[in-house]
Amino acid sequence: MLKFIKSSIATTMIVALVAATSPIAAYAKLIGTDEVVAAQSFGYHDRAQLAAALDRADVAAMLEQHGVTVEQAKARLAAMTEAEVNQLAATMDSAPAGAGIIGVLFTVFVILLVTDIFGFTKIFPFTRPIR
Repeated sequence: MLKFIKSSIATTMIVALVAATSPIAAYAKLIGTDEVVAAQSFGYHDRAQLAAALDRADVAAMLEQHGVTVEQAKARLAAMTEAEVNQLAATMDSAPAGAGIIGVLFTVFVILLVTDIFGFTKIFPFTRPIR
């Protein structure tokens, strides 16, 4: 039994050593100047768009409410990587203004309706408790 365990451990170690030392193929591709310029200008456009958004009065007021000055926000924007800037810009572009409030109001209405039906509250006159 001991010989079998030693043999299986040795076999496993040999397979692991061979797998760890096998060469991994690397593929490289030349990148044209136009691709580099397009990638850099895309990130610059996003940074400029976000910086312009930080200059708006309503955004500055919201930042102040959360305890962040516009200068701090601009410094954080400058420190962000291109991927983070692109993600933030995409989020701002795709998020509709005030869309979350409808879902919140509907959720509150359903919760109050259910509690009214179960008899925990009496808010809506058109419901009858099941108790």
